[in-house]
Amino acid sequence: MTSTPERIVVYGVTGSGKSTLAALIAGRTGLPYVSADDLTWQPGWVAVPDDEQRRRIAEVCAGERWVLDAAYSRWKDVVLPRTQLVVGLDYPRWLSLGRLVRRTAKRSVTRERICNGNVESFRQMFSADSIIRWHFASFARKRATIRAWAAESPGPEIRRLTSPRETRRWLDTL
Repeated sequence: MTSTPERIVVYGVTGSGKSTLAALIAGRTGLPYVSADDLTWQPGWVAVPDDEQRRRIAEVCAGERWVLDAAYSRWKDVVLPRTQLVVGLDYPRWLSLGRLVRRTAKRSVTRERICNGNVESFRQMFSADSIIRWHFASFARKRATIRAWAAESPGPEIRRLTSPRETRRWLDTL
């Protein structure tokens, strides 16, 4: 694309830095940043029902300008037809896992509020529904999706980035 797209999805494995990159893209472009987690989690770590998630995401995607920090499988079909650019973070597992563990541990100590006031904890970090456990369960699938999209786009332009250095260089072009 010659001009900056106005509907961008940042896609990647858990811990790859999707939210951070989406916020940076928004800051550089003036596009509104939308956190998928804020649309999908209620206080107390209660998941928003799937039909309501789809409604919320459809409302965002109906807009002409946005940066979204995820495309969950349960509503990818709502997002992709409206997306102009998918930025795929295809980093090595050691990098994304290291970032995830550090971030989760820090938030557990600082009690930083995220996702509509939710707080991560060490107990949660090691529970059956741990975000770290989710990283292991979803890594291969998400990585395969990025690579498949890079080989043959489902519609939008795909920009696969394989290192933080490559991501910084791409971000500098915005």
